[in-house]
Amino acid sequence: MRGGRLRARGASWLKKSVLVSLAVALPIGGAIAGPVGIGTANAAFNPSGFDFWVDSEMGPIKSRVFRANDGNTNRVVYALDGMRARDDLNGWEIDTNVAAALQAANINVVMPIGGQSSFYADWNAPSSFFGLDGSSAGSSGSSSGSAKTGSAFTGSSIAPAQVAGKKNTYKWESFLTSNLRNALSSRLGFKTTNNGVFGLSMGGSAALTLAAYHPDQFSYAGSFSGYLNISAPGMREAMRVAMISAGGFNIDAMAPPWGGQWFHMDPFVFAPRLVANGTRLWVSAAAGVPGAGDVSNPMEIVQGVPLELLAMVNSRAFQVRWATLGGDNATFDFPIQGVHNWRNWETEVNRMIPDLSAHIG
Repeated sequence: MRGGRLRARGASWLKKSVLVSLAVALPIGGAIAGPVGIGTANAAFNPSGFDFWVDSEMGPIKSRVFRANDGNTNRVVYALDGMRARDDLNGWEIDTNVAAALQAANINVVMPIGGQSSFYADWNAPSSFFGLDGSSAGSSGSSSGSAKTGSAFTGSSIAPAQVAGKKNTYKWESFLTSNLRNALSSRLGFKTTNNGVFGLSMGGSAALTLAAYHPDQFSYAGSFSGYLNISAPGMREAMRVAMISAGGFNIDAMAPPWGGQWFHMDPFVFAPRLVANGTRLWVSAAAGVPGAGDVSNPMEIVQGVPLELLAMVNSRAFQVRWATLGGDNATFDFPIQGVHNWRNWETEVNRMIPDLSAHIG
């Protein structure tokens, strides 16, 4: 009995310690959870992709599209960004070569641009604190509202991070599952069913959300270092700190606590939907132990270790939940080394590609 109580206390202490570490690390660690990793100076523009503009409730939104090497239009995957998503390029293009790897596997890649701190959700209201939106007065990009492809528009989306979600209301789930989906079909001929979707950090939990509620569109979902148990004690406040750091967004504008809108975004809660849908999953989070390539930059250790530890705890909790529901259509990969950075996520995508390729299209 005594040993059991001590183990329980130890587990409780570990959980609280991880949450406290996250709250301390997130204000400076959001850069690792977003598209610009430590030491990244310039965007790595990939000329094989092209800009694809689509109208939405948020204004014209740019995505980057990379065509499959064999020219097919049936095999499509969406790649979602992290907390500090920028408005010029998606982090997967900036900091990894996954687009080329997916193209070589004859998979079309769609990378939405923007959505900093959005969790790719339909928000309840524009973000503000005490009635002040905190955004800049202007915005960049076109103001015509026309949805066009290629060089018809230049620059970033019409609503950059300091305005999008503040002057207007984030409606990312609607955009990805309606506006963008329909435009890809009508203008490029892309198949709109049996697609895949994956993301890192906030994009990981969002990928599972999209697959849970839009199974006709997404039959495959991948989460890398995602937060898959956001209703766990302390998670909402940890996310609050992260969203203030990543663009100054108010989590209360996204969804009220512990209601239907909040639970709609929690993979731990909606896991039964994924099981019932037969969604194929790939879930990964590393142990937060730095690998050889991580130790060269001390800030990746300070910031990336606690973030990855929390993602691992969340993902392990989801794994247990999945097992109790009888879910058997998933791969769970928990590497013994890796922190919250693009090196870890790119490696994991390359591990996932054969499984993704076998289950979409």
